[in-house]
Amino acid sequence: MSALTSIPVMGFFLVVANVCGAGMIVPQVLRLHRTGDASGVSAGWTGVGIGLNAWWAVYAVAQQLWGLLPVSVVALLLYGAMAAQLVVIDRPRSVTGVNAAVVGLGLGLAATAVPPALALLAGGWSSLGLALGLAYAVQFLPALAAVLSASSRSGVSIQTWRMALVEASVWLVYGLQLDDVALIIGGTGGALAASAIVVLLSSDGRPRFTLLGPSMRTAR
Repeated sequence: MSALTSIPVMGFFLVVANVCGAGMIVPQVLRLHRTGDASGVSAGWTGVGIGLNAWWAVYAVAQQLWGLLPVSVVALLLYGAMAAQLVVIDRPRSVTGVNAAVVGLGLGLAATAVPPALALLAGGWSSLGLALGLAYAVQFLPALAAVLSASSRSGVSIQTWRMALVEASVWLVYGLQLDDVALIIGGTGGALAASAIVVLLSSDGRPRFTLLGPSMRTAR
């Protein structure tokens, strides 16, 4: 038995993944509570997080992947808390009567509700696991898009994305040891997106790039 597949080492990996996976949202929730600033924070990513973690909890129970269950449930609750914060923060800015955070959350939830259900109906639990792995691989893309296009990133917690990078990397290793395709795909995609966000948030004082081109405005 290799060192990586030993029970104590794999158990340690699961602890790290669960702590980072559930805890990654905490710095962002605390930042939103402290500052009331949601600049650069994606409501769509939050909606996707709620939907996917609900599905991961179902998948974990069905497949008895108990290492996945705690992080899925706790993350689901924390994403819900962040969703409520975003709605409240955006309310005063809703001059048209449309809360942009509610719209983003709805789109994120819609994007994660139907495809996994169709995968489960079409191919059973293995298909659902693969669909979730593919979805986790792109889960952070709305957050990455928001960070890329935002004129200010002052609302985004870099600690959240550092922890997301650790979590995704650990799930990748865990998936490799279990030969679980869903975890391998998800861990790889999640790690790449989180890495990009960390790099962008670490570049304060450098030119920002919006959808219309470069901007010299910096975020604190």
